[in-house]
Amino acid sequence: MKNKSLLLAAIFVLAGGGLLFGGQEGVHKGILVEKDIHVGPAESQENLILLGGSAIVDGLIKENVVCLGGRLRLNGTVEGDVFSLGGRVELGPEAVVHGDAACIGGVLVKEPGCRVEGDTVYFNLSNILPRFADGWTGFFKMTFVPFILVFKLIMVFIWLVITLIVVNVIPKRVAFASDRIRNDFGAILGTGALGLAAFTVLALLAALLCIFLIGIPLLLALMAAHFFITVFGRTAVYHFFGDSLFRAFGSAQASPLASALLGLLAVSFLTFIPFLGLLFSFFIMLLVFGAALRTKFGVTENWFRTQPPPQAPAA
Repeated sequence: MKNKSLLLAAIFVLAGGGLLFGGQEGVHKGILVEKDIHVGPAESQENLILLGGSAIVDGLIKENVVCLGGRLRLNGTVEGDVFSLGGRVELGPEAVVHGDAACIGGVLVKEPGCRVEGDTVYFNLSNILPRFADGWTGFFKMTFVPFILVFKLIMVFIWLVITLIVVNVIPKRVAFASDRIRNDFGAILGTGALGLAAFTVLALLAALLCIFLIGIPLLLALMAAHFFITVFGRTAVYHFFGDSLFRAFGSAQASPLASALLGLLAVSFLTFIPFLGLLFSFFIMLLVFGAALRTKFGVTENWFRTQPPPQAPAA
């Protein structure tokens, strides 16, 4: 399998549980949310993320296709992977997938003549879910229900969806921030500690000022900042851990999507460890703040570096 993390993420999901930027001259970039799209034979698109919509691809997808609850008809070529969760994927006779094809809980149709160069992963949940339902029935009859475990599983699924979207929309920024974590680990960690401390102080101050109403706008602004920092920073951290695992096993050519999914799997597993998981989660939060703030969301090596003044031209 070219991207083994795709299979790992698929198995993990099974166990654990619109923006369309119009391009020009037949080139589309971005994601598709609950709409219909047709990529014609002469058209191409970087990535396709389908959330409850319908898509027919007769052209070229340069990277990956993610289908969440929608319907995909592929007659063209996908240079990366095809991943479907609860959707319907139809591979026509001329369809070519250079990576892996994974379908979890939906329908996968492979017509004669289609070609998948990687692995094909398919889980039919129609026979499995009744058994899980019986198990959950007995589970909720217990006197003590581990709601924390259930909540963590739900959060893992949510972060799976968020990671798929972020990596496909801004893969270069995510990869750049991940690379800075590797090369400037101490600086990233220190920046994260200072950023988290400053955020905590500002949040407490805003909460106190809410008594006089003037702190409400500040609190809302801090909540928005925390959301964007967490979304980007976590995706970069997932990519860092996944890419590090790929490198450790001798593969340095993994795609940003594969690295991020494998990192999500590894980080989520470690956070489930009692007590040590809490310490690891705090450590991850420091990296999250540091990666987002120091790299200015993946656009510069050091946001806080003082730039030297421009030199006056020689006389």
